[in-house]
Amino acid sequence: MNEEYDVIVLGTGLTECILSGIMSVNGKKVLHMDRNPYYGGESASITPLEDLYKRFKIPGAPPASMGRGRDWNVDLIPKFLMANGQLVKMLLYTEVTRYLDFKVTEGSFVYKGGKIYKVPSTEAEALASSLMGLFEKRRFRKFLVYVANFDEKDPRTFEGIDPKKTAMREVYKKFDLGQDVIDFTGHALALYRTDDYLDQPCCETINRIKLYSESLARYGKSPYLYPLYGLGELPQGFARLSAIYGGTYMLNKPIEEIIVQNGKVIGVKSEGEVARCKQLICDPSYVTDRVEKVGQVIRVICILSHPIKNTSDANSCQIIIPQNQVNRKSDIYVCMISSAHNVAAQGKYIAIVSTTVETKEPEKEIRPALELLEPIEQKFVSISDLLVPKDLGTESQIFISRTYDATTHFETTCDDIKDIYKRMTGSEFDFEEMKRKKNDIYGED
Repeated sequence: MNEEYDVIVLGTGLTECILSGIMSVNGKKVLHMDRNPYYGGESASITPLEDLYKRFKIPGAPPASMGRGRDWNVDLIPKFLMANGQLVKMLLYTEVTRYLDFKVTEGSFVYKGGKIYKVPSTEAEALASSLMGLFEKRRFRKFLVYVANFDEKDPRTFEGIDPKKTAMREVYKKFDLGQDVIDFTGHALALYRTDDYLDQPCCETINRIKLYSESLARYGKSPYLYPLYGLGELPQGFARLSAIYGGTYMLNKPIEEIIVQNGKVIGVKSEGEVARCKQLICDPSYVTDRVEKVGQVIRVICILSHPIKNTSDANSCQIIIPQNQVNRKSDIYVCMISSAHNVAAQGKYIAIVSTTVETKEPEKEIRPALELLEPIEQKFVSISDLLVPKDLGTESQIFISRTYDATTHFETTCDDIKDIYKRMTGSEFDFEEMKRKKNDIYGED
């Protein structure tokens, strides 16, 4: 422990583990510590079920109907992976895929007028969908063809739209799309949580819809993937990568002090010993004085004994409740997985509802989502602060990750990883940097 490291990482959340993996692959000497006895920090999967009851201070033991406690791995933060998104790219480049197995989520649904509808995932489904009328479908199809052909490097594909200037609202107008279709496109395809995007340049939105359809094209049922045994497997996979490249891991290490000299970090003190470092990466819980609160997220973990109604008995799905449908500013999400993903006992389902808090009564805000899940066997409610670093860390060399937001996938987490990487190294993040070196000294079978 009394050594000099290039980088010390505190907390084993996904952001921290990916960065520690990248730094190790790039030849940096890394020490990674966590005050908890388990991996994953805020993004852990809790097992056995008894531990989840204790964590949420629910009295008594889980009833016998819940099956074996060990069969449960319950995510604290619900998210899926976009099949063609940045996290999958990171997993492939680092070959962390060899430690994980994924399943495709069976469907994505959207809420409209109190009911849920399948988000059409093929042209045939779009034509059969009761989400839109016949003429609306034709216009929507034209719009999707435009998006598929759009290439920001080729002005011939713009058709009179300036991707850097034309607002998305104007693009919808050009294709004459109605409010319901706009809601569903912006929130279920482009996956925006609010409507602020409508007045921003359309390039970002078009690229988000492309990401959705390309992710969908990979596996067909939905654009989302989910790892067997829960999301807690992800940080552990990247932690293994870091360890293969010489990174040192210590769990259950109380962090007594982050030592700063002349405004710059020089080390971390734990159990009376000091490990020295040039740079420090950590999650907000280790530096409460250096972060600020920008909002809150409510998440409710619900255990069910049945699939969600009107989802054709899917063993996994996502439901998006666009804010317009429930008079809110931000969307409500439901992520549902089940025993098919080795995260619950046989015949059990876990549905996690999440949204950005907007009022003094967050539990009331998510009622429309809970109504879709009835009857609910057990609920676990958490309200977490959204924390962001007060500064970029360039002076102190202390680089702090953001708390996980209410989005339903890992794209924003990957943006944060790329941002921290750039602040630490001074250069743009490049996926090539993540490739395992071929003449790997710490080779594995």
